Amino acid sequence: MTIPKRYEITDEQWARIEDRFPPYKAGRPPKIPNRQVFNAVLWLLKSGATWRDIPERYGSWKTIYSRYRSWVDAGLFERIFKDLIDEPDMENISLDSTSIRAHQKATGAKKTPAVTLRIKPSV
Repeated sequence: MTIPKRYEITDEQWARIEDRFPPYKAGRPPKIPNRQVFNAVLWLLKSGATWRDIPERYGSWKTIYSRYRSWVDAGLFERIFKDLIDEPDMENISLDSTSIRAHQKATGAKKTPAVTLRIKPSV
């Protein structure tokens, strides 16, 4: 098992979705494997960069974009999300249990007027 880079899918995650990608057509296999293209798309989405900024280790940005468009047009991502929504893994779940105390009036409690103490001066 190889250790994935920060933005890349793990072997276990890839095994869950690998069979959902369209098979290679007859002839020469593609220059860039589907997993590498998928990792490039993940890098792009997580980094917020442009297509042209995809690192060279993933391959040509034009090839990656072309494969991505064909996957989008074929509805691949919708199928993956639809299939995997029923199989959640709890590995990346995070709950925020922060509790912030607030004054009771900040929560909508009935507001009462302030009491003013008046003292008459003695003569």
